[in-house]
Amino acid sequence: MKKFVTFCVMPALAVAMAGCNSGSGNHDADVAALKANEVQWNADFASHNIDKVASHYADDAVLIMSEQSSVSGKAAIAASMKPMVSDLATTLKFQPTRVEVSSAGDMGYTEGTYTLTVKDLQTGKTVDDHGSYVTTYKKEADGTWKAVVDSATSEVPVPSPAPAPAAENQ
Repeated sequence: MKKFVTFCVMPALAVAMAGCNSGSGNHDADVAALKANEVQWNADFASHNIDKVASHYADDAVLIMSEQSSVSGKAAIAASMKPMVSDLATTLKFQPTRVEVSSAGDMGYTEGTYTLTVKDLQTGKTVDDHGSYVTTYKKEADGTWKAVVDSATSEVPVPSPAPAPAAENQ
């Protein structure tokens, strides 16, 4: 169901924003600022510092990821991501392929791809993941861009459960 919601909501938001980028005199600077923000966010993930990672979210942000419940609020997002970000085995790299900013210059989004390597907390095995993401940003009063909706969808199939043991004939 979450994948369906992400599938329906995020493209609609992207389409709505796409037509809104022609009127701002600061459009190119805003696009450049969003790109620079994502470069810094990648560096912050690489530093394994949860405070730096969480600083990219607005206080009322929502994080939506495949196979997980959504998380609302910067503090809750930081708490949910802390084990992953703190683990030195974790690597996350994301690259926008599209950046759009509204004509008012107050909202924008990035769309792109990501790669993630993380240790499965239950098995201890390394898991490689990749997929796509859409992050919606709001420009704060101080001119910084903060993520208000961050959604990632894995392209790696969920493993099938192990088959049940066959019943033995007696």
